Amino acid sequence: MASTTPRVPRGAKLLTVSAAAAAGLLLLSSCAAGGGGEVNADYGFVTAEQVADSPITIWVDAAREPAIAAFEAANPDIPIEYEVYDGNAGGSGTFQTKVSLFDQSGEGWPDVVFSTQQNDAIWASKETNGVQAFAAPLNKGWFDEEFLGGFAAGSLDYSTVDGTVYGLRNDLAQVVLYYNETLLTEFGYDIPTTWEEYGELGDKLAAEHPGYILGSLGDSFMTYVYYGGTESPVWQADNAALTFSTDTEAENSVAISEILDGMLENGTLVKDSFFSATFNEQYADKLVAVPGPVWYTGAIFQGGLAVPAGEIGVAAPLKWEGGEIATGNVGGGLWYASSHSQNLDAVKTFLEFVTSDAAFNAEFNAGYPAYSSAAEAWLEKQAEADYFVNDDFGTVMADAAGQIWTGWSVTKWSPETAWATKVIPGINAGETIVSLLPAWQTELENEATVNGYTVE
Repeated sequence: MASTTPRVPRGAKLLTVSAAAAAGLLLLSSCAAGGGGEVNADYGFVTAEQVADSPITIWVDAAREPAIAAFEAANPDIPIEYEVYDGNAGGSGTFQTKVSLFDQSGEGWPDVVFSTQQNDAIWASKETNGVQAFAAPLNKGWFDEEFLGGFAAGSLDYSTVDGTVYGLRNDLAQVVLYYNETLLTEFGYDIPTTWEEYGELGDKLAAEHPGYILGSLGDSFMTYVYYGGTESPVWQADNAALTFSTDTEAENSVAISEILDGMLENGTLVKDSFFSATFNEQYADKLVAVPGPVWYTGAIFQGGLAVPAGEIGVAAPLKWEGGEIATGNVGGGLWYASSHSQNLDAVKTFLEFVTSDAAFNAEFNAGYPAYSSAAEAWLEKQAEADYFVNDDFGTVMADAAGQIWTGWSVTKWSPETAWATKVIPGINAGETIVSLLPAWQTELENEATVNGYTVE
């Protein structure tokens, strides 16, 4: 983990080495008993001795560094130290490994950690090495219900274990339907509203305008887009009981697989990664429509494809005919607070700022803010750019934020791995997804078993 030079407001008082050591001894005596101390009723967990004005240490990925500077500007009296780590799967591993080492030594825990992984609450909510859980409970008295209720419906589910919230969602990645209005108008096509229409559009596009496409299956996160977004029961778990179930041959699972197979066959779904040079070179002006998370705006359309303003629109997520919208979610980071912190007041102030401050999120949040009022400000900022062709894109995105399907469960590992291991190589070799469903299910079940789950 690379450490930056601490950013501390002028006049702030840093802990000396000897003071930090003393604090570590205090923490060890206060917290290392694994919940054996007295629960602080104001917080809902055993707290360390609080030291007013002590600096808080924050771990962030590089994309979250602006949060540090913005918070310091807004709160100059709260001393901050920070370290940068990658925050992705490897970074999450670093997060867990480092916490385990700190648990052994009884000192060194950061006060706040940002992670791009949605499953850290599973381990961070558990006692380790005889020391109480790293992640502090947030809904047991510390944060009030009004604040927690400001997050989009369901957005805290993945950081909730047995009814206790252990992390605050930074951003959502709800799937919507992007479309190129210029191409749809030129071709005389309507915007699809259902998965069935999406497949039918693929047939028409292939016949009438070969070479134009409706997306790609070359990235492992497509599991969330196409299977999470179609209510396909391929990823269900009970983390308390450590049970897992998957049904890749359920009706919805097979139906979407058949649609995708048809589009692979006619060429309207390709096999190149969205982030490959090949995709950008070949399909920059040929992507007619595609279901994808809200971050496609910057990462795909404004980024790799460099589609100019005035061409792209945002429509409601696709649904099954006769069904209701239940869209997928592809990512979104979380903030965790340490139960060992000696300055919980400062930690709370920081977390409320980075998740809910409207001005900060509008300016610096690269994703769609999970906090509803911050999301409104963010959408207003996006509207100023005048990029989308439809004025109601904000309403579409906001509605989709509350339509994320909750049927999938967070687990110790990612649903992307089995897709990357079995499905992507298979379709690259010319196999159909339908033919790969049994192998995909077997791999999912094997991964569950390796991670300590009982397959049902």
